[in-house]
Amino acid sequence: MSQDLGQKWLIKGQELQLDKPLIMGILNVTPDSFHDGGQFYDPLKALARAREMIAEGAAIIDVGGESTRPGSQAVSADEEISRILPIIEQLASQTDTLISIDTQKASVAQAAIEAGAHIINDVSAGRNSIEMFDLVKGSQVGYILMHMQGNPATMQNAPSYINVLEDVTRFFKERLKQASLAGIDMVRIVLDPGIGFGKTLEDNLTLLGNLKKLQVLARPLLLGASRKSFIGMIDNSTSDKRLGGSLAAVVSAYRQGVKLFRVHDVAETRQVLDIFTAIQKHSD
Repeated sequence: MSQDLGQKWLIKGQELQLDKPLIMGILNVTPDSFHDGGQFYDPLKALARAREMIAEGAAIIDVGGESTRPGSQAVSADEEISRILPIIEQLASQTDTLISIDTQKASVAQAAIEAGAHIINDVSAGRNSIEMFDLVKGSQVGYILMHMQGNPATMQNAPSYINVLEDVTRFFKERLKQASLAGIDMVRIVLDPGIGFGKTLEDNLTLLGNLKKLQVLARPLLLGASRKSFIGMIDNSTSDKRLGGSLAAVVSAYRQGVKLFRVHDVAETRQVLDIFTAIQKHSD
């Protein structure tokens, strides 16, 4: 097993020690997300699903009010806030579980933090809202900075890299530098290589097979490969038939030192990590 990609993540007043894998459960309160769009659009169903994922072992619930699937169109900040606020308020008042807001908009993130969110999961890496870095600094939340080429509406039209691993590494170094200049403590930042966000099948597989090389960035990685289309490009499966492929990506990433996993299938991911860890402890 490779050296770990960073050992701690500071989130408000809490320091998460990443000596064991942690699962982030996906809760899309949208009508158009690629796998579960509309399934949890109703607040009561969303809250029930959040409680279910917590019971299954999710350490973080990631609430999203705007789809970022390939080809998706942006919604207004007001619409996004109206979708996520009732869920975050209820989760914050009823549980101690960490809550993440999946948004590119600083105004949405601000509303979510005021409602009780602890983490901002930003697929734009601070490029969509110039206020985002100041918000992270001022609120002391955890921050997930993701790589994406283009934007969700156009990112899969014609993704192109000279060398995807080098390009993603260079991108992260530049965004980390800008975050540092904005006064953000690096221990608050986790990096997401953005599987499926402006990448071909070959790009995704290259990143997944070389996550350990991102150790040079000295920050923990989060893997978000759950149910994504690269799996279907290999075996022609639809999103509802990609659990096995999702778990294969989790195990591969864990073997390379990744400890944070953003997934739809919490119970199955928890089980595969627990059993794989138990086996590894008994290997020669």
